[in-house]
Amino acid sequence: MTLTELRYIVAVAEERHFGRAAQRCHVSQPTLSIAIKKLEEELAVSLFDRSGSEVMATHVGQRIVAQSQKVIDAANVIYTLASKAQDELDGALKLGLIFTVAPYLLPKLILSLRDVAPKMPLMLEENYTHVLTDLLKRGELDAIVVAEPYQEGGILTMPLYDEPFFVIVPKGHHFENLDEVTKEDIGQERLLLLTEGNCMRDQVLGSCMELASRQRISGLTSTLQGSSINTVRHMVASGLGISVLPATALTENDHMLFSIVPFKPPVPYRRVSLAYRRNFVRPKALETLKQAIVLANITGVSVIQD
Repeated sequence: MTLTELRYIVAVAEERHFGRAAQRCHVSQPTLSIAIKKLEEELAVSLFDRSGSEVMATHVGQRIVAQSQKVIDAANVIYTLASKAQDELDGALKLGLIFTVAPYLLPKLILSLRDVAPKMPLMLEENYTHVLTDLLKRGELDAIVVAEPYQEGGILTMPLYDEPFFVIVPKGHHFENLDEVTKEDIGQERLLLLTEGNCMRDQVLGSCMELASRQRISGLTSTLQGSSINTVRHMVASGLGISVLPATALTENDHMLFSIVPFKPPVPYRRVSLAYRRNFVRPKALETLKQAIVLANITGVSVIQD
């Protein structure tokens, strides 16, 4: 039994396909299949049911795959401890970020990170929270930047910053000359939201109870959806409706496209945090990443320094 064989069976269990698992492991399919067959003979059990259109782990196979992932994680810790024994800030950090944070955080973060950790480049992955979480748990990412609330077994979080939400409206909209708007006010408007599955959509609905209630009753027929913050911004600018965006998604030149109106206190906001595995062996790298965010002086956010 080898670590390579264990990686092969984990890949097959997750991909449910020998060909895709082989591609993921960067080996030929015959090589992977032979190695798994050899392991099955050594253990005297069948790990996978190959009879269907998808390859499925058998009952005992599921338990062995789960234990194999723990062994792989433990081995990775040993390798990392050895390679980073001299300097935790020497070597790439694999960082994942949700779509609604990455474009606005990264430009300033990378500039400040050059000063505090010049030997720690970032390997970046942008995706949805659930995808990033899976990659984090599998050890394919070292840490992920997500929006709260966020709770996962075996995963710790480090709060980074809070940022308020603002209302954006087309030029000439009746909100344009108001000093502030209430959550109830936006519940009466045609609201542009991000598509389902995006955590920021849930945060906006969560901050406006009337809007969330109307979604449950009527399917939210007075709202439209956009695939990205940038898409939503331009739909608002075109006059299609209003929207709610975080402070970091707004720029100095936005007044040329649309008008920005603050909420009446208490202002809804989102907390952005760094999530990482409990056994991650480069804590100094994470602390330095947060330090770089403090130094980045990101406009409109309140950095959490504890």
